[in-house]
Amino acid sequence: MCRNGSHTSTIEISRNAIAQNLECIREFLGPDVRISSVVKANAYGHGIEAFVPLVEDEGVSHFSVFSGDEARRVAAVKRADTEVMIMGWLSDTDLEWAVREGVDFFVFDLSRLEAAALAGRKYGRAARVHLEVETGMNRTGLDRSQLKGAVELLRRWKDEVRVRGVCTHYAGAESIANHVRVRRQIIRFERVCRWLEDHGVRPQIRHTACSAAAIAYPRTRMDMVRIGILQYGFWPTREIQVHYRNRRQGLALKLRRVLSWKSRIMALKRVPAGEFISYGTSTLAEEEKRVAVVPVGYSHGYSRSLSNQGRVLIHGRRAPVIGMVNMNMLLADVTGISDVCAGDEVVLIGRQGDQEISLASFAEFNDQLNYELLSRLPPDTPRLVVP
Repeated sequence: MCRNGSHTSTIEISRNAIAQNLECIREFLGPDVRISSVVKANAYGHGIEAFVPLVEDEGVSHFSVFSGDEARRVAAVKRADTEVMIMGWLSDTDLEWAVREGVDFFVFDLSRLEAAALAGRKYGRAARVHLEVETGMNRTGLDRSQLKGAVELLRRWKDEVRVRGVCTHYAGAESIANHVRVRRQIIRFERVCRWLEDHGVRPQIRHTACSAAAIAYPRTRMDMVRIGILQYGFWPTREIQVHYRNRRQGLALKLRRVLSWKSRIMALKRVPAGEFISYGTSTLAEEEKRVAVVPVGYSHGYSRSLSNQGRVLIHGRRAPVIGMVNMNMLLADVTGISDVCAGDEVVLIGRQGDQEISLASFAEFNDQLNYELLSRLPPDTPRLVVP
């Protein structure tokens, strides 16, 4: 019988790993830089409702999300004095909710700034905005002409809008190939900050750094950093990991994976020699095989590209994924593993005994970035907090 009840797998979230990661990050950044915990994409697959209270327990009081629906989820579980900042999508209803509830949000065009001012007047409470400026990412952000218009609007709506922050986002700080472009962005941002101050706009917070920028470009840390992938125990890229190890800066940054993903064997099957396994003819049993059926497939976030490529852990040993990954099932070759029974634990990501399936190795087989793989983990898979 499956321990997970009606669900086919479980994601475990380690409280101790979160504590260690945040301690390391704080040691690295120093005491004067505030951390905003980025929990967009369902806290990078870890689950907003499970993750936010654990991070608050470690002293974090600021969270960044992408959209209004994510902000509402954080608001439902956060402490009263914890701040939330929306970096992307806002419907009209969500914008008014944000103003009413004192939730910060990015402004990257003049229409949103005007809407913020009108909502501030409607509710008698100043909208808390962060001016996102265009420095070279060319995605969202106020360019020079729009900034001039924003300054005029802010003068007109000085009681309805409060500029909490000024920010930007770097175009690929995780790769040395983008070094020149990122350096230009840093210079442009600093010039914009000076220009805003000259025109009477003095935000409380300057923030530009994601995890990669915070490591590779110390100049970008400023007042606050938006830390995403690092807090979950993963490096943005191997290049950033090597960069840090080369420079060190006299500090230890020992990250621990927060997430483990586990299922159980649903059934066992003997396949005679000479028979094909699963869909199509990609896998032929050249000898008699014993196959474990695991109730996790590509609909659960286990990519079809892992067919005949992936590995799982069963009884502390690596078992190859054989045949095509199905919508709801995968098959693991347990021919050489003794005493395997239905109901036995299967580790998809994580540790079992002395063996580990790391996200990095999982992603290599899968040809995906850590970010992509994590964010595709289904939100309805239970998240359980463990030590």
